Amino acid sequence: MRLIQTLPLCLALLLSLAASHHKEDHVQKDEPDDKGHKHEEHHGAKLDRCAGMEFDAVAVNEEGVPYFFKGDHLFKGFHGKAELSNETFPELDDHHHLGHVDAAFRMHAAESPDHHDHQFFFLDTKVFSYYKHKLENGYPKDISEVFPGIPDHLSAAVECPKPDCPEDSVIFFKGDDIYHFDVKTKKVDEKEFKGMPNCTGAFRYMDHYYCFHGHQFSKFDPVTGDVHGKYPKETRDYFMRCPHFGQKSTEEHIEREQCSRVHLDAITSDDDGSVYAFRGHHFLSMTGDKFHSDTIESAFKELHSEVDAVFSYEGHLYMIKDDKVFVYKVGEPHTHLEGFPKPLKEVLGIEGPVDAAFVCADHHIAHVIKGKTVYDVDLKATPPAPVKEGSITQFKSIDTAMCGPKGVTVIIGNHYYVYESPKIMMMARIIPEQHKVSQELFGCDH
Repeated sequence: MRLIQTLPLCLALLLSLAASHHKEDHVQKDEPDDKGHKHEEHHGAKLDRCAGMEFDAVAVNEEGVPYFFKGDHLFKGFHGKAELSNETFPELDDHHHLGHVDAAFRMHAAESPDHHDHQFFFLDTKVFSYYKHKLENGYPKDISEVFPGIPDHLSAAVECPKPDCPEDSVIFFKGDDIYHFDVKTKKVDEKEFKGMPNCTGAFRYMDHYYCFHGHQFSKFDPVTGDVHGKYPKETRDYFMRCPHFGQKSTEEHIEREQCSRVHLDAITSDDDGSVYAFRGHHFLSMTGDKFHSDTIESAFKELHSEVDAVFSYEGHLYMIKDDKVFVYKVGEPHTHLEGFPKPLKEVLGIEGPVDAAFVCADHHIAHVIKGKTVYDVDLKATPPAPVKEGSITQFKSIDTAMCGPKGVTVIIGNHYYVYESPKIMMMARIIPEQHKVSQELFGCDH
């Protein structure tokens, strides 16, 4: 009986000793710094963002440098190793009952001079406000005090200044719930963004809005939540400088772009039969059985990356990106025409963004696909006068399309379908035979 009574005491003592040793081995081995803060030994220092990770929060600082938060670590800019968040923001470590950074943003609202250019970090129920990396007096505060009507334990947040939003606002995300917070009136409007995945981080960069989910991201409209273009995309292709993704050898570039099953952003065939395909930061050209691949910026430096649509016309490549058109004369190297880019509305008479565009040989009609609608634009006419020619009824959406000797090739994901002409594409009731892009278009073995 005495043995049975003693066992729980022995087990408790053993557990206590184990916990004590664990704490001695892993907590507060370092001496206090010059500010009196004790930094713990964090084993997450080996975090590798190029291995693929889901960030907790993303924001920019006052100089526009992106900060990517993961656990108690921080990545600054598009390359470089992880560092402890408390090395830059020591007060984040003073509240040990709080978790990691749930959400973050930089306030742009000009009508809120007290908070303009301040960085806000949300941890559990608290919000921290920094200006030039110094914590404002009185912070941290309860989220409900600074942003009444906004819940605790957020998923993401992003600023939305005028005119992107009707009023200077902050968009907060918590799971499926979306909140638009009016900075001036503090009014909260709950929204429903049906076209977006749940954001674990949100980010405003170069006047575009990005939702991070897993190690992918989607660009979205901050008012409607609509996602335009071919998304999601891989963060390591755009927001990271990763050797595995961005600095491959020529052979690796070609093999990756030639045989990737990731959807294409744009494709075209020029007058000589050469094919140009664009995906993310990279492009692939195919002349006969010869392939070439490189970054878009290397051959089309004015574009940088992400092409929405491209078509060939009279020895030139017309490349559409957002609401602008870039034109290059085909050659070695490709020559960017003076006066471009020009507004898409000026060149084709259509508002962006668009999904695809193509011109068939010996014609001067650009067929532009926007959603399910097909517009015909006479390239000889001034000013351009787009005509609604018809609709695509067989598919919910397409990634890209081109016209060649065999007809119109419509590409969706890793599959493509061939129609004899644009008219048949719009009138057909039966979906044509399905082909694989990587195998049958680019000659890969898988």
